[in-house]
Amino acid sequence: MRVGGAGPDTVGRMTVRLRTANDLDMPAVGALHHRSRASAYAGLVAPEALTFGSEEALGEWWAERRRWEAGTHRLTVAVSVSGIVGFSYLGPSEDEGVTELYAIHVLPGHVGTGVGRALMDDALPHLGPRAVLWVLEGNKRARPFYEKAGWSADGVTRDAPIGGELTHQLRYARTAAG
Repeated sequence: MRVGGAGPDTVGRMTVRLRTANDLDMPAVGALHHRSRASAYAGLVAPEALTFGSEEALGEWWAERRRWEAGTHRLTVAVSVSGIVGFSYLGPSEDEGVTELYAIHVLPGHVGTGVGRALMDDALPHLGPRAVLWVLEGNKRARPFYEKAGWSADGVTRDAPIGGELTHQLRYARTAAG
């Protein structure tokens, strides 16, 4: 389902509006990221790695990141009557001519309601002809979500830290043709 910024659309049992994030959103984005990460990666990453920092620290991190990347990256928030319930972040990849979907995060209580799908549908037209994303190898919830949207593992892997713990990640790729 395509959810546009012009007006609210029903996603699952709730109404959300997608819009470009602004400076005032960064504390909420940080809090959401902190909660989403702890829920999505539970059992995949040690608990102490998931609780490093704080919601406030992640809000400050997002504010700083946005200051440096606002001209080249796209941060979209999903807003319901209760506030920001999800976000997506995309921008240029390290590989020339490739766009990277860096994140789709949804508040734990809103996972499965269609918010993530709406954020994905919104991001796809902005990814360009070639796009990649990274996912934890053991993330059995995210991998089918990405595969349903036309992404597939391309055989490239990396070990990258989350909260100071090295995690094994798979790269997924997608072409504009799907």
